[in-house]
Amino acid sequence: MRRMTHSFIRFHQIFVFCLGIFGVAGAGAGESSSARYVFIISYDQGNPDLLQRTELPEYHRMAREGARTWEAYTIVPSITLPSHVSMLTGVGIQKHQVTWNRHDPKRGFVKAPTIFSLAKERGLKTAMIVGKEKFRCLEIPGTVDWFVCSKDRSDAKSVAECFAEEFGTRKPNLVFLHFADPDRAGHSYGVASPQKIQALKDCDEALKIIREAVAAAGALEESVFLLTADHGSHDERKEDGTLAGTHGSAETADVQIPWVAWGKGVKKNFTISAPVVIYDTAATALWVLNVPLPEGFWGRPVISAFE
Repeated sequence: MRRMTHSFIRFHQIFVFCLGIFGVAGAGAGESSSARYVFIISYDQGNPDLLQRTELPEYHRMAREGARTWEAYTIVPSITLPSHVSMLTGVGIQKHQVTWNRHDPKRGFVKAPTIFSLAKERGLKTAMIVGKEKFRCLEIPGTVDWFVCSKDRSDAKSVAECFAEEFGTRKPNLVFLHFADPDRAGHSYGVASPQKIQALKDCDEALKIIREAVAAAGALEESVFLLTADHGSHDERKEDGTLAGTHGSAETADVQIPWVAWGKGVKKNFTISAPVVIYDTAATALWVLNVPLPEGFWGRPVISAFE
């Protein structure tokens, strides 16, 4: 990771926070689309430019049929766990206090309410199926009904198959699914390497499995999908001359992420022009499910994406 000055990082955090606030004015006002199910799917190290130019039939169909922006933004530092915690708590690192990026049981659980805890307060069922053990800090006791993290089944296809095996029986209302494949390939082989492109294609197959499982359970017409990422990445050259993807800086390549909404009440073939930040994913999911946002929430629902 490239080191950034403290002042520049702080400036970027304030800038992103302000985007979230002023994005509400651009979004307009309106009632929730009131879907019964929300699926948040995160493409770890999902560079929007690479996603756009890679052949991903399922992803691009949903982006085309729904609402999207390729210029949403994550937090700084743009690293996996703090970014995902912001995505799933609707607040910044200054408030949720998850500054680490590894599985560390001694640190306990995130200190801010998660979308899962807020959904449970409203009697909704929740689920997390993830490809990295570090997400256990979000599994606050009593808030996640169905949590799966298996080292033996941590690729996107396994995550999707695990979901498909039990969704029809469990039918959780709020589901977070994490695709780790692009991040692993990007770090090992480079941001736009053939291996990372293949990882994205594997994720597209996984996305198809998930959507078909929701359809088979008779839930597709009552569902909203939010497809996004925790961060992007940039290449750095290793000592042996090969490239390796990295992230964590405030560079555009690291902080720019995709944001796609598809499903019940979502506008068709719509380009979102209002600013979108990672906190807004949490706010939008709760808004769709008619769960009130608590005071002090940084995120705002992306209302402009909905009819």
